[in-house]
Amino acid sequence: MTTRYDKGRGFTLSRLLDAPVETVFQAWTEPAQLGWFFNPGTTPRLPITVELRVGGAWRQHMVIDAATDYVTGGIFKEIVPNKKLVFAWGASGGWPDTDLPGGPLVTVELTPVGAQTRMVVTLALPDDLSDDQVQDWMDKGIEPGMSMTIDRLVAFFASERARA
Repeated sequence: MTTRYDKGRGFTLSRLLDAPVETVFQAWTEPAQLGWFFNPGTTPRLPITVELRVGGAWRQHMVIDAATDYVTGGIFKEIVPNKKLVFAWGASGGWPDTDLPGGPLVTVELTPVGAQTRMVVTLALPDDLSDDQVQDWMDKGIEPGMSMTIDRLVAFFASERARA
């Protein structure tokens, strides 16, 4: 059975970044560029890995504090270089756990706006989840957490531009 995401349950975040689309795409797909995703002031003990192909995985160790850490990332479902990434959010054995059904699907769309990039990130929850299960996901703080993460990327490019 194919998981469907047609009900539009989830959220969308839109940001304007001070970088061209190629640079923003690299920030999502190259291990050396994914440091923006980490929580500030933390030191992951595992390397970032990216297998950039449909079906390939991106894995990243997240540290919340001395007692809380997990692996996250995604399984790529669609890749259109410099335009679009779609991935099942999570990691095998991580958070969210991609081995379990009912996980979020994330779509990152990039559009050039002069020398900047409009980035639209949509997180969709599967249609087969009950309203209570959807609420459980939202109660985990995924929207403010994703927003904070995306804002780190915005700040990274703003500081890079200021240094130039």
